[in-house]
Amino acid sequence: MLFPRRFANLVFPILMSIYMVTIMTGLVTGVNTGLNDGFLSRWWQAFYVAWPVAFMLMLVGAPHLQRLAQRLTIK
Repeated sequence: MLFPRRFANLVFPILMSIYMVTIMTGLVTGVNTGLNDGFLSRWWQAFYVAWPVAFMLMLVGAPHLQRLAQRLTIK
């Protein structure tokens, strides 16, 4: 599915937050509880709780952090 370019500022935080939360919740769930029976259920629970938070943080914070990165780097 393709979205019009005007939605890029929304599509990026959605994709980035899904990417990050999938990896981080999987890693932390595996380290804390092991890769045994029920892992996928525990992973999904962690993802379900963490993704909305990560999405909102990306949506609000990404533009500010991009500007900060521009100021902290040399041309």
